[in-house]
Amino acid sequence: MNSQRPVNLDLRTIKLPITAYTSILHRISGVILFVGIAILLFGLDKSLTSEEGFAQVKECLTSPLAKFVIWGLLSALLYHLVAGVRHLIMDMGIGETLEGGKLGSQIVIAVSAVVIVLLGVWIW
Repeated sequence: MNSQRPVNLDLRTIKLPITAYTSILHRISGVILFVGIAILLFGLDKSLTSEEGFAQVKECLTSPLAKFVIWGLLSALLYHLVAGVRHLIMDMGIGETLEGGKLGSQIVIAVSAVVIVLLGVWIW
């Protein structure tokens, strides 16, 4: 083993391809959805326990911070959905080449950005 080999452990200087960014974002959006579902289930439980609980949840959801959190959760859901569809298409054998993967990643980012902006307009 050659110990003179250069080792780059500074993550800020590593240039990742676009496919790596879409894969990392897909995993992050999955984690956000996992945590977000727990928060939303807590709110659903609270709203179904009593009329006062429903009023509290309704009042909480009208705040700008709650709208921002909901927008974030729905953005993660939409990104995860678009990236998941890309994975399903790749499972069918379409876009498995290096060029196809790069194009698919660019399409995922573009479609997700447009849908997330439209979602923000709809929420506010």
